[in-house]
Amino acid sequence: MLGIETSCDETGVALLRWEPDAPGRGLLAHTLYSQIKLHADYGGVVPELASRDHVRKLLPLIREALAQAGLGVRDLGGVAYTAGPGLVGALLVGASVGRALAWALGVPAIGVHHMEGHLLAPLLEADPPEPPFVALLVSGGHSMLVEVKAIGRYTILGDTLDDAAGEAFDKTAKLMGLPYPGGPALAKLAAQGMAGAFRFSRPMTDRPGLDFSFSGLKTQVLLAWQKSDQGEQTRADVARAFEEAIVDTLVIKCRRALEATGTQRLVIAGGVGANRHLRSELAKAGEKDGFRVYFPRLDFCTDNGAMIALAGAIRLASGQRQDETVQVRPRWDLQSLPAA
Repeated sequence: MLGIETSCDETGVALLRWEPDAPGRGLLAHTLYSQIKLHADYGGVVPELASRDHVRKLLPLIREALAQAGLGVRDLGGVAYTAGPGLVGALLVGASVGRALAWALGVPAIGVHHMEGHLLAPLLEADPPEPPFVALLVSGGHSMLVEVKAIGRYTILGDTLDDAAGEAFDKTAKLMGLPYPGGPALAKLAAQGMAGAFRFSRPMTDRPGLDFSFSGLKTQVLLAWQKSDQGEQTRADVARAFEEAIVDTLVIKCRRALEATGTQRLVIAGGVGANRHLRSELAKAGEKDGFRVYFPRLDFCTDNGAMIALAGAIRLASGQRQDETVQVRPRWDLQSLPAA
């Protein structure tokens, strides 16, 4: 199974031999190209530049993955590509290549939901979670809690009302003058901050519900930064307080979601899932409350082709098929997916 990911600013390709009992053992190759340097001058992703770079990088990455696995293109039995949500131009690059390659080889192709790929990424690990579980999908574009009753049976318990957690990280880093991409830079700086020097609110934890809102937190940080001496230690102190506020909020909401569903398994997925402080605090909460936390390896927290290959393989193995039309969905409700 060839997996292709081109939803935003990373071109990911992977090859997976489908093994239903242990999907992770079947991962044969995994290649990834990040466009961070391309977009750094603009302080964010430029959609047209992202699309053109996918055009340049996708075929070489496919060749590289095949070489890693010692396979030829004729060995492919299926193609999975990200069909949405994402940037429409970027999605069309992966969809066009995936569909054309599958048509030429006479093998099935399937468009995969990007967020389903993320929430299934922990299944690539040696000890994968079994549904039912609750998934926290937390990235630059999403902050949502999802109840997973079975693969393809998803209920969104909570979603972001404005900025996603990763977006809040990036925007806060930018207003404090940190380099792009801001999220990882801010997290690294937070490790040097002094605990208690600043404190920010934990948004929407003072009321019932599982939705998220981080735009107000970002404003609190802006005001605190503007009123400060803006020195290097202050920058680190503010970063630490901000990270603690985000992480505490996510942990509180995860605990609520597990209690509401009666589930004892929590899956963390998406780019913010690589944050060390979040991983540490969730692990502590799991030990205290008696639930188990499943993380994908760091390589599979961010966008990648392996998660798309896995999600596509599961759906093709369940008998699902799509016609040969090249279609993408920049907006796509996760709850609308059929069960696998």
